[in-house]
Amino acid sequence: MASERSRRRALTLGLGATALIVVLYLTGGVFSGLRSAANVVVSPFSWSVNEVAKPIGHFLAGAIDYSDVVAQNQRLRYELGKAQQQSNESWSFERQLQQVSTQLHVPFVGSLPTVAAQVTAISPTNFAATVDISVGRDNGVLAGMPVVANGGLVGDVISTTPHGATVRLISDTNSSIGVTYGSGKLTLLVSGRGVNNGLGATAIPLTTSISPGTIMATDGLEGGLYPPGLPVAKVSKVTLTPGAATYNLVLRPTANLRFLSYLDVVLWEPST
Repeated sequence: MASERSRRRALTLGLGATALIVVLYLTGGVFSGLRSAANVVVSPFSWSVNEVAKPIGHFLAGAIDYSDVVAQNQRLRYELGKAQQQSNESWSFERQLQQVSTQLHVPFVGSLPTVAAQVTAISPTNFAATVDISVGRDNGVLAGMPVVANGGLVGDVISTTPHGATVRLISDTNSSIGVTYGSGKLTLLVSGRGVNNGLGATAIPLTTSISPGTIMATDGLEGGLYPPGLPVAKVSKVTLTPGAATYNLVLRPTANLRFLSYLDVVLWEPST
């Protein structure tokens, strides 16, 4: 019995050894097959990884390129902003220059010297109307000198500092100007009636014919405050009281007193 078990154990060991030899012999082929099978299984996964990795790479490259685009866009916006600012400044300068040219076009002053000034403050009330300007005594400006703009007389200087002056507009209720028209034989006194009320002239004899549209200019009488020929106002209305021996005039300044930015001070004194 014991010998029978020994024979079976020996047979089993022999068969195991034979099987091991066969396995070892076939190892190369099996491993090769396993490698092929692994390639078959892994290959699609590898392709998928490659295909997924490519867009990610492109995305990363695109992200880098996008940051460059953003930087370039910012630079372009900056340059465009500078160009726009320069354009606006140029337009503003041209507009200002045109405004100066328009408001300082005063051929009616003739050969009289003038000093250009910018309006720095406006202080109108219902009765008083004054503006401050950017030139003063250091520029030869003195109290009493006439001030003009495009269209005609604006007012006269009432006070000065070394670098500034205050001008009383002709619409101020304290303003009175000797004017004439036509042949210059008749002199009238035109007075301010307040900022929004224009100018007025009263007590004009009925024998004197003055119609709407007539231009009044400074009379330039000796000792007067203004040189002759400065346009002052245009007659807009003639008012007549029944039974009265005289009539009144309502006048509108020839210079636009509502939009004053630049003025000319006429360097003229009554003694000259």
